[in-house]
Order: sequence, then C-alpha cells, then structure tokens
Amino acid sequence: MSQKVLIVEDESIVAMEIASYVKNLGYEVIDTVSNAEDAVQTALEQTPDVILMDVRLKGEEDGISAAKRITEHQKIAIIYITAFSDDESIERAIETNPAAYLTKPFNRKELAAALKIAMKRTILQGNYERVGAIKISDEFSFDPVEKQLICCGEFVHLTKKEKELLEVLLDAKKQIVDMYMIELRVWPDKVPNENTRRGLIARLRAKLKHQFVETVPGQGYRLNY
Repeated sequence: MSQKVLIVEDESIVAMEIASYVKNLGYEVIDTVSNAEDAVQTALEQTPDVILMDVRLKGEEDGISAAKRITEHQKIAIIYITAFSDDESIERAIETNPAAYLTKPFNRKELAAALKIAMKRTILQGNYERVGAIKISDEFSFDPVEKQLICCGEFVHLTKKEKELLEVLLDAKKQIVDMYMIELRVWPDKVPNENTRRGLIARLRAKLKHQFVETVPGQGYRLNY
C-alpha cells in the first residue's frame, strides 16, 4: 500500500516542486491545496499518512490552526514547512505535536528524513522499534555508543558539530552549560563568532522540534527533558 502525502502550500510553484520531490521519494501525493479550509476537508476525507503544512496560508486561517482541527479528528502526522520561525509560530506549532518543523529553504535530505520519521510515527502509533539508551522524550532518544539521535525509531541526521553540541548538553544532565564549555568542546581549535554559535544552536533546536534546548539568559543553555 502506498504511503499518502497531502501538501498544503499557497505558492503554486513551491507546491509543485515539493510534490515532484515527494513523488520521487516514492510517496503518493493525494492532493495539493492552498488554504486551511481545503486542507481540513481533504485531510478528513482522504486521510493521508502525512501532511506537509505551510504555516502562512491564504485566507483568515493559518496552517497551525488547520492542523489543530485535523488532529482533533484524525491521527495524521504533520510536518511544517515554512519561512517563519518566530517564537510565537513555533510555540503554537509545538502544541500540535508535529513530526518536524522545517524552515524554507528546506534541505531535501532533511525533508526525506522527516517524511520517513512521520510515516513511521503513523504506522507504529508510538510503538517505536529503535530506542537509544538516553531517553529524551517518548519520541526522542540518544544512542551514546553510535552517537545517534533517534526519533520515532529512526535516526535523525546530525552534523558532527550538532552531535558534539548535543553530547555537551546531555553530559550536563539537565544543568546549565555556559558558552565557554560549549566552545571548548565543540570548537577546541578556534573561537567561533556569534553567528556561528547561534546558528548551531538554532539547527539543533530545529532537529529536536524546538522542544528541549532552553536559553538561560546571561548563563548559557540547558537541555530540558
């Protein structure tokens, strides 16, 4: 049985590009729609396995609101793909427990991984096969031997620096890690600039679905789990 994807995107060219890529990955695109009302109607009628949901849509209702309406009736995994990563949008999105939150322009490999994780979530409904020794949440865990982040039974791709940062935060066991310690562990040979540090934190946050990495003003960062 083919795995079905609904695409909700109000820019037609972007929707076509996403649909083409998703089809090339072997999934069935059941429809592409551009507004919240059509998204809700199509999702409830055709019950896709995964919805790729843009946050900002044409009309009065946005993608997060549509996702809330859909998930009240159907257990469908949501992947947000959006150009907006402001705190308010992220906080609202987290309430819908999405499979991923990808910012445009998205990395195709990350979308492929997110779709695989979302499909696994739909199929297993929370009974995940692969779990690391360090449990972060019901979805996330970390394998300290293989140095792999796992979500819903699937490995999450992390760069070398992202893995090192995650290990620093996990080693602290929920305590605050100051910027000096992070720099010492992640960049032992040179001091990174502000943009490099913030970019790494932001990327790891995104791969953890913006749920666990806490900024402690004036002190550093902490992994809350």
